[in-house]
Amino acid sequence: MKGNLFLRRFLKVFLIGSGIVVLLLALFVAWIYFALFAGPGPMELNGFHPFRSEKSKAEYLAYEDKMLRTWPVISEERLVQTSFGKTFMRISGPHDAPPLVLLPGGGTNSLIWKANIRALSQSYRTYALDNIYDYGRSVYMREMKIGKDYSDWLDELFDTLRLGNSIRIIGYSYGGWVASQYALFHPERLKRVVLIAPAFTVFPLSNQYIRRMVATLIPIRYFKAKTMYWVWADLARMGEIGRQLVEDRIDFYSLALKSFKFKQPVNPTVLTDSELQKLEMPLLFLVGDHETAYHANDAIRRLNQVNPKIQTDLIPNTGHELMFSHTDMVNRKILEFLKD
Repeated sequence: MKGNLFLRRFLKVFLIGSGIVVLLLALFVAWIYFALFAGPGPMELNGFHPFRSEKSKAEYLAYEDKMLRTWPVISEERLVQTSFGKTFMRISGPHDAPPLVLLPGGGTNSLIWKANIRALSQSYRTYALDNIYDYGRSVYMREMKIGKDYSDWLDELFDTLRLGNSIRIIGYSYGGWVASQYALFHPERLKRVVLIAPAFTVFPLSNQYIRRMVATLIPIRYFKAKTMYWVWADLARMGEIGRQLVEDRIDFYSLALKSFKFKQPVNPTVLTDSELQKLEMPLLFLVGDHETAYHANDAIRRLNQVNPKIQTDLIPNTGHELMFSHTDMVNRKILEFLKD
């Protein structure tokens, strides 16, 4: 009798507890939905596209204007129309210098080149782009689905800018993969290519990296901070200036995530052996030895085996943040490589 009474009480508590857990999970999922996905659809065109609202647009642009105060060079800002939408860019350097295109990482914009732009703009006409399908002042009008879409966008943009067929291009992280796609489809237009810690491209991302990046979508700053301090760990250990750069990155990503309409990014790919062998233009692969996205030595080993013509360089004591933690070294290696 006592056993049956205990069992009934246990089942009652269990059912109530399970109901509470299910309710809390449902509320959490609803919160995520309204924080990330609710509002105008990604392809719904309106006066504030690609932002969620006029308020979101104003808040983001004000924050970006604040970021711009630390941009170290005089730049011309241009918004160039293509069939994919309007591409925003910051143009610096001598008017008669060779063109150098800078592609930002995923979840960033043209200002990610703040540490490098002064050195790069001394000898080159630099074009720091806001990715047409990411955060920033570019305005997409068509959905991006595959790598060739990026290649077509860039080729149309380069035609409009009249950059000719001797273009140098640098891509960081996701921008490195975008640069690799352009190199595959339009090798005849490229003089030299630099891939800085490219996403996928050479080697798959580690499961841990993917899990941590997915966690940043949770609209709580803690999850973004935990991931960013892991990805940029070496920079965070470089004192107050390094930690502030990480904090600035967290603030930017948090604001951008809630300001822009959510859209499915184009999934980057690992290039096949035959695709890597097609890259016959001078190409430099730069990566930190503490890279968290994949094992840097494994990526270098694959390149050396598949296409020995590709120049590889391992930056010591740094990871995905190599442009900020080892700025002078990275700038020097890039400029040495870009010379004719």
